[in-house]
Amino acid sequence: MNVLDVVLLVGSGVVVGFINTLAGGGTIISLSVFMLLGLPPVTANGTHRIAATFQTLTSSVTFVRKRVLNLRQGLLLSIPIVVGSLIGALIAVKIDQKLFKHLVAVVMLLMLVFVVWKPQLWLKGKMSGSVAILRWWHYGLFFAIGIYGGFVHVGVGYLLIIAGVLGLGLDLVRSNALKVFVVFVYTPLTLLVFLWKGQACWSFGLTHALGNVAGAWLAARYAVEWGANFVRWVIVVVIVLSSGQLLGIFDLAPLFRSLPI
Repeated sequence: MNVLDVVLLVGSGVVVGFINTLAGGGTIISLSVFMLLGLPPVTANGTHRIAATFQTLTSSVTFVRKRVLNLRQGLLLSIPIVVGSLIGALIAVKIDQKLFKHLVAVVMLLMLVFVVWKPQLWLKGKMSGSVAILRWWHYGLFFAIGIYGGFVHVGVGYLLIIAGVLGLGLDLVRSNALKVFVVFVYTPLTLLVFLWKGQACWSFGLTHALGNVAGAWLAARYAVEWGANFVRWVIVVVIVLSSGQLLGIFDLAPLFRSLPI
């Protein structure tokens, strides 16, 4: 890596950490940057999990301190999502992902409908506290999301937010905190699968992680202070941009290629 590579990795890492902590979808930026710098798609898919581990750890600690994350609830829901994510990661290291990128875009656009339609469901949820009564089907839901997250990771945050708000009844801020925590639990384990197959680059991942940590800390700190409505509109913007990228309507790569690297 040269100096400009480091600047690009750290700078984009700040943006990704901020976006992923507030909403999700920033992973597409990570993948674009890694592939621009020469990593194969599958290796880029594994490498971004290095930065994501540090990013979600930072966010989770901040959310715990802000008292919007219930650790017991998060740990219980992490069990099925970890099992599912390992299955998904084993699939990811063997299968072509082009079709699934388009499926991700469809899922994200459906998420946009939910966020815009009846926003009171997202801003307040169905309950006033931070602890939901867990049902058997909640574990099945998080297991299914885990398979998806282990496989491609892009957009998994939106699925977890849907599960938290519409499934558990949490408000958007608490659902977002839960999302960050369960991603932190399963991501290092899926990373091991990619490392086992030699499909992750430590130098790129750790450099990108420096920016991720800074962005995650800022987002976790201000997500609580700015409130659920702010998080909601960040989600709307990110979904539109990420879906366009995944569907090929526009590409972030030419923007990066214009830099003197």
